[in-house]
Amino acid sequence: MIPSPYPLEHELQMRYYGDDHPGIGGKLRTVPEDFVVEEIPKPFTGSGPFLICTVTRRSWEHQHAIQEIAKRLGISRKRIGWAGTKDRNAVATHYISLYKVEAEQVRALSFKDMTVEPVGQHQFSLSLGDLEGNRFSLLIRNCNRENLTSLPQIAETVQTGIPNYFGLQRFGAQKPVTHRVGSAILRGEYREAVEIYIGDPFPNEDEEVKAARAAFRETGDAREALHALPVRLGFERAMLDHLSKHDSDHKGALKVLAPKLLTMFVSAWQSYLFNAAISDRFDRGLPLHEPEAGDTLVYLNGRTDRATEKNLPTARQHIRRGRAMIAAFMPGGRSIPNPGPMEEYMLRLSENAGIGPDAFREAAKYLESAFDGSIRSIVLRTEILTEIEDDSARLTFTLPPGHYATSVCREFMKSDPISLV
Repeated sequence: MIPSPYPLEHELQMRYYGDDHPGIGGKLRTVPEDFVVEEIPKPFTGSGPFLICTVTRRSWEHQHAIQEIAKRLGISRKRIGWAGTKDRNAVATHYISLYKVEAEQVRALSFKDMTVEPVGQHQFSLSLGDLEGNRFSLLIRNCNRENLTSLPQIAETVQTGIPNYFGLQRFGAQKPVTHRVGSAILRGEYREAVEIYIGDPFPNEDEEVKAARAAFRETGDAREALHALPVRLGFERAMLDHLSKHDSDHKGALKVLAPKLLTMFVSAWQSYLFNAAISDRFDRGLPLHEPEAGDTLVYLNGRTDRATEKNLPTARQHIRRGRAMIAAFMPGGRSIPNPGPMEEYMLRLSENAGIGPDAFREAAKYLESAFDGSIRSIVLRTEILTEIEDDSARLTFTLPPGHYATSVCREFMKSDPISLV
């Protein structure tokens, strides 16, 4: 365990590495083909009103891809479901469900750098987490040749377990602000949420975009910002279009965004709290595999238990043998019974920001989606095949739903998080 030196990772509460070997550095995603991800679906029912399709896309942002598919089919986005979001700077294959759409309609579609293929029928719409996992084949280029010798040792650490942080893309790969937008929504500060999303410039953006964002932040002039921001920033422009017609209706401006995108803002705040709780454990000198009284344990069969002073030796033994992992409940609208140290820390951090359970319940009404909170292991572990290709490293592995490949890569690279996106 060593601390990260990067301010952005500290801002997102990803403050430690689980591995302490020298990083290989390098750059992930020099080209999209360096990041290949394939979704592993759960079995489909074989019949029903939902057409299941594979989507293989190169350099398409997830929400924009869904929006374009809906537009070409002439249907509402609400009729499209998916089990997981995939990165833009990648070659990604995943599944979507289309409500009452014929296979022939899909086969007639044609996109640049994206194919959509019907594969079967299903009784239900796909929803987030409704998959077995994801397969990854990743190439990290321009590595430190000397440190490439650490690959097997780092892979061994990952197999044992590393911090199960929510990765950078959970907070917005190019502009990591989703947790701040979510915090503002939860506090009912809709103007602030809009100003953060539209008005915050980011280092890697074009100067004209930075200037347009800064001007909107200063003046609040939606019409001028709509004129200045390029067409490719479709979400910002949709919000600005609403504000130009409905002055000061920031609550309504947020609602023009896709419902699932809006819910991701609030979920990002929960993710931020979870990352902070893991880092707090390290602050207190507590390893990932060392339970303390009050910790939740998750067993391989899904059963949960609570560590107590009395059963700590047994809990340690189960964890050591790989039978169980330490987990934590992320706060939400549902109260957490008998919160342990990690839950108490998250609740305190959220309440200090002015966000309690009632805020999640109010957000649930506004966004028409439940934010009850959920349980998540604090440990990510997987077997990794590593190969050295000249000055590059190839990593091949599989992860369960909701786990981040970039959380694996950062342990190998230990470099500026921007190099992962």
